[in-house]
Amino acid sequence: MSSVEALSGAPVVAHVVRNGFVESVHHGCAVLTAPDGAVVRQIGDAGAPCFPRSSNKPLQAVAMLKAGLQLNAPLLALASASHSGEAFHLDGVRHILAEHDFSPEDLQNTPDLPYDVQARNDWLAAGHGPTSLAQNCSGKHAGMLGACRAAGWDPSTYLDPAHPLQQSMEQTISEIAGEQVSATAVDGCGAPVMAISLAGLARAFGRIAAADEATYEGRVAHAIRAHPEYLGGTRRDVTALIRAVPGAVAKDGAEAVYAVGLPDGRGFAVKIADGSQRARQVVMAALLRSAGVDSAGLDEIADVPVLGHGQPVGAVLPVAI
Repeated sequence: MSSVEALSGAPVVAHVVRNGFVESVHHGCAVLTAPDGAVVRQIGDAGAPCFPRSSNKPLQAVAMLKAGLQLNAPLLALASASHSGEAFHLDGVRHILAEHDFSPEDLQNTPDLPYDVQARNDWLAAGHGPTSLAQNCSGKHAGMLGACRAAGWDPSTYLDPAHPLQQSMEQTISEIAGEQVSATAVDGCGAPVMAISLAGLARAFGRIAAADEATYEGRVAHAIRAHPEYLGGTRRDVTALIRAVPGAVAKDGAEAVYAVGLPDGRGFAVKIADGSQRARQVVMAALLRSAGVDSAGLDEIADVPVLGHGQPVGAVLPVAI
C-alpha cells in the first residue's frame, strides 16, 4: 500500500472532546513489534512507507559513531536530538563544534528560533534572531560535521544525499530497520530524510533499546536514557516519557511521528495522519499501556487538555488503542 492510501484509509485513533462533545477526530496508524522484529499488533497499515522525520535521529547518530565520531553521553544525546533551544543545548552544540574545529557558522541547517517558548522569548529578549545554532536540529548537524572530520570526508557538502555520510546513514537505517530505505527527501532542517515503514521504525527502536552498551546502538541508547533532557528539553513530553518508562528510548518527529523502544526489544511507533502533534503522545501512551507498560508517568504524558476560556473543558482521548 502507498503512503497516500495508508494515511487516507487510516482509522480514527483519537477524539478531541469539548465539554463531552466530540469536536474533532484524528486518524492514524500505530504498531507494536516483538523483540524479533515481527509485527505483533498494528492499527491501520504499518507497512506503508513514511518519513519518520526526526524520529530517525537516533539511527543517524549510530551512523555518526560508525564514522568515528567520539562524544560523551550528554553530547551524543544532543546529536540525536530535536532540542528545545535552552541555554545548555546551545552550549552543548558549541562544544561539539569546537571539539572538531568548527564554529556555528559552519552549520548548514535552516536558521530558526528556539523551539521552546520560554527559551525563544529569552533568545528574542537578548536581541537574537533566527540562527542555525538555535534551530532544534543543530545538535544533529554539529554531530554530522564532527563525523565528517573524524572520517576525513568533505564537511562542506555533508547535506548532499550522495555524500559518504548520508550514504552511511541510509545503509545504517536500512540495517537497523530490517528493510531498505524506500524514498529520500529534504527534511525541514535541510538534511536528507529517509523513508521506512512504521513497522521498520518500531523494529529499529526495539533493537536500539535492547542493544548491548558496547555496540554503537547501545551507546546511543545509553546516552538517551541517561540524558533525556538533551534529547528534548526540560519541558518536553519525549523527555518525560523516557524518564517515566524504565529503560525506554524514545524520539518524537515532525508531522506527528513518535517511536519508542523498550529494553526487552519491543518497539512502538505512531503516525497521526493529519500531522497533528496534539494526538501523538496520547496515542503512544495508550499503545504502551495496551502492551502492559504500567507507569504513573504515562498519565501526565497522555494529559492533553482542551481549553475553554483558558481552563480545561475536555481532552484529547485515545480511541480503540
